[in-house]
Amino acid sequence: MTGNSLEKTVLVFSWTMVFILSSSVLFLLGHLFIKGIPGLDINLIFGTADPLQVLLGRQRVFDGIFAAIIGTLCLIIIATGIAVPMGICTGIYLAEYAGNFSKKALGFFFDVLTGIPSIVIGLFGFSAAVFIHQHFSENFGPCLLISGMSLAFLIMPYMIHYTRVSLESLPIDLRRTALAFGATRLQNLRYVLIPHTMSGIVSGIILSIGRCAEDTAVILLTGVVVTAGIPTSLLSQYEALPFYIYYLSNQYTDQAELSKGYSACLILLTICAILFLVALIIKKKYTLKHE
Repeated sequence: MTGNSLEKTVLVFSWTMVFILSSSVLFLLGHLFIKGIPGLDINLIFGTADPLQVLLGRQRVFDGIFAAIIGTLCLIIIATGIAVPMGICTGIYLAEYAGNFSKKALGFFFDVLTGIPSIVIGLFGFSAAVFIHQHFSENFGPCLLISGMSLAFLIMPYMIHYTRVSLESLPIDLRRTALAFGATRLQNLRYVLIPHTMSGIVSGIILSIGRCAEDTAVILLTGVVVTAGIPTSLLSQYEALPFYIYYLSNQYTDQAELSKGYSACLILLTICAILFLVALIIKKKYTLKHE
């Protein structure tokens, strides 16, 4: 086979794979929209409760997903609030300060951590809650805080990887220019390196948000329940959209309930899309500023 023929074969194969992948995504989204849009209405979110009274905190929703939406947002905020600063700092250490042995050893450790199944991390969080309950406080158990910390542990390797790779991929001239003018390593990181790696860091945050929003195995073991209402504290149980979808898909009694599950999927995708859009706007802002 000549080089030209081989190139054409690779090109055809690549386009075929792109077509299959794109078609699969479009089919999935189309299926969700067809099944979920008929069930999208205000009653899905607030049930029979008055939306204004619910938003003012005067009435609880018993047959809607408002509490699950709030619980999902709380999970994302807690998990990313813990994982992002710790992951960025660890990635900076690996890229800028760690020696060769530490970089290889810790890099291997975090790569292994990335591949740990989420159910294992959920079991670890559950075990931690049981340990605290038995030895420190009988009132402590699986709760929003344990779920958020477990999810942070799950997504932290992604933040470490994206931060480290983004820093290590910067041109050597850019890395040394500020140092040549007398800047300290900390000043070089703060004013030169981190602003230029913000695009990659935000990509890690986007991936982390999606991972937090969709995971069910972790929260299944660490505090999510079917009807808990809006969480009143970090130590309370809560509702979440992924678990709501999982529960309906396994326990539905008629097509109307299953339709609610599809509609909840669309709402979860919408929440993720909005958060992704915010992250992309921040990413674009920093990219244009430092080009």
